[in-house]
Amino acid sequence: MRNTAKKATVRLSDIAKETGYSLSTVSKALNGRADVSEETRQTINAVLKRYGYSRKATSTKSQRIIEIVFQDFDNVWALEVLRGAIREAKLHDLNVITTEGGNRQHPDSSWIDNMLRRQTDGAILVFSSLTRIERNKLHSRGIPFVLFDPFGNPDPDTLSVQADNWTGGVIATRHLLALGHTRIGIITGPEEMMCSKARLDGYTSALAEHGIETDPELITEGDFTTSGGYAQSISLLKQPNRPTAIFAGSDLQAMGVYEAARQLGLRIPEDLSVVGFDDVQTAAFLGPALTTVRQPLQDMARAAVRMLVEALSTDDVIQPHIIMPTSLVVRNSTQQLEGLISGANLTGTTGGRIQRS
Repeated sequence: MRNTAKKATVRLSDIAKETGYSLSTVSKALNGRADVSEETRQTINAVLKRYGYSRKATSTKSQRIIEIVFQDFDNVWALEVLRGAIREAKLHDLNVITTEGGNRQHPDSSWIDNMLRRQTDGAILVFSSLTRIERNKLHSRGIPFVLFDPFGNPDPDTLSVQADNWTGGVIATRHLLALGHTRIGIITGPEEMMCSKARLDGYTSALAEHGIETDPELITEGDFTTSGGYAQSISLLKQPNRPTAIFAGSDLQAMGVYEAARQLGLRIPEDLSVVGFDDVQTAAFLGPALTTVRQPLQDMARAAVRMLVEALSTDDVIQPHIIMPTSLVVRNSTQQLEGLISGANLTGTTGGRIQRS
C-alpha cells in the first residue's frame, strides 16, 4: 500500500525548489553521479532525509536505458514524442531506445521478455495498456513504466501522461461555431480509445451548449492516419448537405482532409474550414497553415521521462497521473462562414487558450 503521507510531501520538484538546484542536479545526486560536488550532494541528501525519502538501490550498470514502445514509428507525431523524450533523457544521463510493434491496445506479446533481456531500466508505452500479469512482471523486477496517452483508463497505481482531450474538443468546436459554422463534421480516432472518446465528448458538449443537436451523419470514425482522414472526409464531403467545417481528430487526419477537399474542388478555408489536433511540426507549413489544437507532445514526453527518473529513485511517485492543458492555435485553415454574422458570442468560457500564429 502506498504511503500517502510521504507522497504529499516529497517529489523531485519539491527537493529542487527547496535546495535551489535544478531537477537535473537533484536527479544526478540521487543516482550517485560523479559530476555532482560533495557539498551539493550533502545539501540534497539532508533535505531528503528530513522528508523521510526512501531511495532505491542504484544500478551497477554504467548506463541506464529507457525504452519507448510505439505501435508504429512512421509519422511526425511519433517523432515529436521521441524528440521530447530524448531531450529530457539527456539531462538525466539516460539512453533511449525505441521498439515498434503490437497494436493500439497492446505491445507485441514478446516485448516484455525481450526488454528484460535488454536490461531496460524503465519504459514509456505509447497508446497502450498492459495486462495485470504483465504489470506484475515488471513490478516484480523493479522496472517502472509510464503509459503515454493511455489506450484506456489507467489503474490508480499506473503512471500515466496525457493531454486534456475533452477541453481540446470543446475549444476546436467553439472556434468553428464562432465563425458561423453549424454543420461541423468530426473525424474521431478509434472509438475504443480514451482520447478519441474525450475529443468527441468535447465536440458534442460544445454543440449542446449552443443548442445544436448532434447529427450522427456528421460523426465518422478514423484511425489517426492521413489515409483514414482522407477516406472519412470523402464520405462526409459527398453528402448532399455536406459539412462546412471538419474537426479532424489529429493533424495527420487533417492532411487527409486537405487531399479530399483538393480532389473534390473545395478550397480551404473559402469552401471548407478545417481544424486539426496535435500541432505537429508540419502543421504550420501546410497550404494553408493548419488551425489546430495543440497538445504539448514534447512536454508530455519530457514529463514521462521525469516520472521514470523519480520512480527509479524512490518507491513513490507523487503525481502518478499528469494531464497537460491543450490550447487552440489559429492559423489560416478556418474562416468566417460567408453570409453569416460573426458568432463572437459563441466562444464560451470553459478552458483552453487561443493562440494566433
